[in-house]
Amino acid sequence: MSILRGKHILLGITAGIAAYKTASLVRLFIKAGADVKVIMTPAAKDFITPLTLSTLSKNPVISSFTEETDENAVWNNHVDLGLWADLFVVAPVTANTLSKMAAGSSDNFLVATYLSAKCPVYFAPAMDLDMYKHPSTKASLETLQSFGNIMIPATSGELASGLVGEGRMAEPEAIISHIESHMLQTMPLYGKTVLVTAGPTYEAIDPVRFIGNHSSGLMGFEIANHAAQLGAEVVYITGPTHYKTDHTRIKTIPVVSAEEMYAQVHTFFKSVDVAILSAAVADYKPKHQATSKIKKASPTLSLELEKTKDILASLGTIKSHQLLVGFALETNDEIANAIKKLKSKNLDLIVLNSLNDEGAGFGGTTNKITLIDKNLVQTEFSLKSKADVAIDIMNELLKQFNA
Repeated sequence: MSILRGKHILLGITAGIAAYKTASLVRLFIKAGADVKVIMTPAAKDFITPLTLSTLSKNPVISSFTEETDENAVWNNHVDLGLWADLFVVAPVTANTLSKMAAGSSDNFLVATYLSAKCPVYFAPAMDLDMYKHPSTKASLETLQSFGNIMIPATSGELASGLVGEGRMAEPEAIISHIESHMLQTMPLYGKTVLVTAGPTYEAIDPVRFIGNHSSGLMGFEIANHAAQLGAEVVYITGPTHYKTDHTRIKTIPVVSAEEMYAQVHTFFKSVDVAILSAAVADYKPKHQATSKIKKASPTLSLELEKTKDILASLGTIKSHQLLVGFALETNDEIANAIKKLKSKNLDLIVLNSLNDEGAGFGGTTNKITLIDKNLVQTEFSLKSKADVAIDIMNELLKQFNA
C-alpha cells in the first residue's frame, strides 16, 4: 500500500511526445489506490487519446471549459476541480505550458485549473535538449519553483529529435517515487517509528486447543495503517487475525502467545518513538501445556493457570523517550479503573472503552472511546468506525508530540 492511497490526483497532460507515458502513469496511480482525474490541453489529444485515459482512470477526461460538440453542455468548473485535488501533477509539461503557468496566462482549461489549485503541484518537464537549456525555460522553471511548485527533473537520454541529452521526461515509476518521497517528508510522523500491537493471543492447552478471546485485531490494524499514512515507520506485532496490511511502511511480525508478543515488543521498544499496545493479551495461560491432544476421557477437566507477563507494565518501567499508550476494556467503574491503570503502568495515554456501550469492544467494526492523558484530561468521543477511532488516537498523539 502506498501513501497515495485514497488521494485525489489531478493529472495535467500537455502536448509533448512524452504524453504517451501517461497511460502507464495513470495505471500506477490507480494501483497505488488513488482516485485520478485527467485534464489535457487540446493539442495533447494528438499524442494520446482521451478514451485511453478515461478508460484507465474511470473518469471523464476534460480538455475545455465546455463540451464543444454539445450545445447544452454544462460548464466544466476549474475551481471545483482544483479544490477536489489533493495533488496536481502536470506531466509532461512543455516549454509552452511552463511559460503560461509561470506567467499566469490562463488561455486553456489546464492552466486555469492550475491557478485555482490549493494543493501541492508537481511538474515534470519534457522537451528537446536546446529548448530545455534555453534561458526562458530556465526562468520558467525557477519561477514555478519559487511559487512552491515541486519540479520532477527531466533526465538525460535519447530524445524525439534524435539528439541525446537532458530534456527527457522522468519515467512514470520515477515520478511516483519522487512524489511519494516528497510527500513523506511533509508528513507529521515522518522520521518517527511507531510500535503497534494488535489482536488476541492464544495460550496453548495442548497441540489443538487454546485459551483466547474474541479480539479481531481490527483496532490495532487501523492504528498501524493510519500511523503509516502519517509517515511513520510502523512495527506491527499482531496475534492471530485475518487482517493483513500491504503498506510499504509497515513491518508485520506475527505472534501467537503472550510470551512471543512480550519478546518481540521488547526487541523493538528501545528504538521506537511511540508504542501503542492495543492487543488483547491473555492475562492467564495454562501452567502446563500437554504435549499431545488431551482425550475426552472424563466429564470434567481442570486446568491450572498462571499469569502471563504484563507487557504494558514492563514497558512502563523502562521507557525513556517513548510515548506509551495502553488500552482499558472495562465493565464497571470505567474511568476510575482506567486512571488506576494509567498511573500504575506509567502510561502517557490510555484508551478506554466499555462493554456497557453498544457497538464498542471486541469483534465489531465500531468503537466508542474516552482518551485520558497523563494529566488526567479526559476526552470522550461518540461511537465511530474503528478507522475513525484510529484517527482520533493519532491526533491526540500528534498534540503530545507538538506540546
